Amino acid sequence: MLPDIYFDENFGKLYEEIENAKAERFVFESELGTVIHQFMMREIPDADGYYDIVTPYGYGGPLITECNGDRTALAEAFGNAFCEYCKEKNIVSEFVRFHPVVDNQADFRNIYETIYLHHTVGTNISDYENPVQEEFSKSCRKTIRQAQRKGVTCRITLAPENLDSFIPVYYDTMDRDKANDYYYFPKSYFDTCLRYYRDNIILIEAMLEDKIIAAGFYFVYNGILQAHLSGTFNEYLPYSPAYILKYETAVWAKENGVSVIHYGGGTSDNENDPLFLFKKKFTKDAIFDFYVGKKIWNEQIYAELCEKKQIDRSNVDYFPQYRAK
Repeated sequence: MLPDIYFDENFGKLYEEIENAKAERFVFESELGTVIHQFMMREIPDADGYYDIVTPYGYGGPLITECNGDRTALAEAFGNAFCEYCKEKNIVSEFVRFHPVVDNQADFRNIYETIYLHHTVGTNISDYENPVQEEFSKSCRKTIRQAQRKGVTCRITLAPENLDSFIPVYYDTMDRDKANDYYYFPKSYFDTCLRYYRDNIILIEAMLEDKIIAAGFYFVYNGILQAHLSGTFNEYLPYSPAYILKYETAVWAKENGVSVIHYGGGTSDNENDPLFLFKKKFTKDAIFDFYVGKKIWNEQIYAELCEKKQIDRSNVDYFPQYRAK
């Protein structure tokens, strides 16, 4: 079984409409072993049938699923085969978001330019008898007790029939955060999630007097519980329902054989990012390194595209540089 839902062959299909791209999957098999790699294939504007590729929303990258000895040799063989594939498919460049928990970047650092960005965090469930007591900070546990005294409760639904109750609270949070339009996922996105992954979805709702005041949308797969999306109605922020969501999620995870809950990182690479610091309250040792990977598969066309847009490659950090605004 694959280590997490991000590597499942249907995961990229969730983002075809949003990314205006085609989900593709490359499988390399040899006597050395097997590597799978899935990505979103995007047309490059004004580039005469050339493409670039990117990891679907979240994490991914190439993954060794079977190895018969030398992992370095297997990764190199994959790299050579994928290079030929990219030539055939007119793929110019690739941007990868490696999986922090799986740490698959370690196998492919000779193929891609790998760059550490920041930490992500989670809650270690399997190594503790009581993860809330042993992983959550003291101040965090105090906030949970205060929220419970205010009457905040929780409802957990595995494989929900719909996500209609989640969408308004999520949009309200995006409004408050002045989020980019990209993150206002349409209802069709949530319907697609249910079509492919209903049995892997957990909907966790914080309640106050039978009213939903906050909610979390999680994916569970092979022992990893991924915090996908969440939100709190603005008027109920003083009740700290997000703490109750984290608490009840950890309790459910312990009862249902989950090994780790992964919350991700902040909204920036700054270790003092407020969202990162909030998530860090729910862990003591489940801290992971998040790497991205860059690769130019066709240097000639890449250079031509940058020149066409008058991009000074020595001065632009964005990748691929020809997409810089």
